[in-house]
Amino acid sequence: MDHPCRVALTERAARAGGAVALDSFRTDLAVETKSGKTDVVTAADRAAQDRVVNVLDGAVPEEPVVGEERVEPRSTDGASGARHDREGGPRKANGEARPVSGARSEPRAEGGVETVPETGSAWIVDPIDGTNNYVRGLRTWATSVAAVTDGEPVAAATVLPALGDAYVAGDGAVRLNDDPVTVSDRTDPETFTVAPTIWWGFDRRDEYAAILEGIVERFGDLRRVGCAQAVLARVADGSLDAAITNVETNPWDTVAGAHLVRQAGGVVTDIEGEPWHHEGRGLVASNGEAHETVLATAREAESR
Repeated sequence: MDHPCRVALTERAARAGGAVALDSFRTDLAVETKSGKTDVVTAADRAAQDRVVNVLDGAVPEEPVVGEERVEPRSTDGASGARHDREGGPRKANGEARPVSGARSEPRAEGGVETVPETGSAWIVDPIDGTNNYVRGLRTWATSVAAVTDGEPVAAATVLPALGDAYVAGDGAVRLNDDPVTVSDRTDPETFTVAPTIWWGFDRRDEYAAILEGIVERFGDLRRVGCAQAVLARVADGSLDAAITNVETNPWDTVAGAHLVRQAGGVVTDIEGEPWHHEGRGLVASNGEAHETVLATAREAESR
């Protein structure tokens, strides 16, 4: 599959998953917890991811998927679009995905993988980033899909269905609802709006406090959004100037957004100031102006 087709597929898959999630938004949902009290998941997360993977199956069934929720082995039912849910019963996919030319229809037998492969092509999926916002009826949540080759992103789409926004990154360009966007051109840190992102567990709230203190001392304003992919998308479109975390990140929370920032002209590093990679520590994204000041704020948390 050539690069333009990969870009188009990320958008199509993200929109399809986002539509499934939007169908259940502000409905009565059963909420489960995973690793902690603030790490929540719903049936909508799983259904949205199933839909994303269904779209990918129609185009690149041989390429692995790394998803926030477990990617189950799946079967498809030809032109009908029927699939099987976790209880084994058939269900219809929410909307029909148009296969790309030459797409194969065999099922993805291996299911998903837990880590991003270092070689070959793969896909990274976050069906609902910002589930805590989602279950509270707050509109800032996202469905994101990134295409990677040899461990590096080559295309990404982040869709915010409840806000009607869709970000797509291709070759050196990012579009928001089909209009080109770039990072901000602000240079004075005292005019920056900066977002702390990725959550700090209860045992690391002193580091969170250090990040907040550094932001309010150095920068003009801050936003706490509760959705890492939305934060990074907003850095890419210039409505935020930087995003900071010193904690470990998951690829589904970050890879698509980091690619958006870079393609929009921004800078993304780890806490050491090295080019950011999904296996690195921390994430510091900015418009490229005063990046060292942003980075220093992240590093201060390490001394707590």
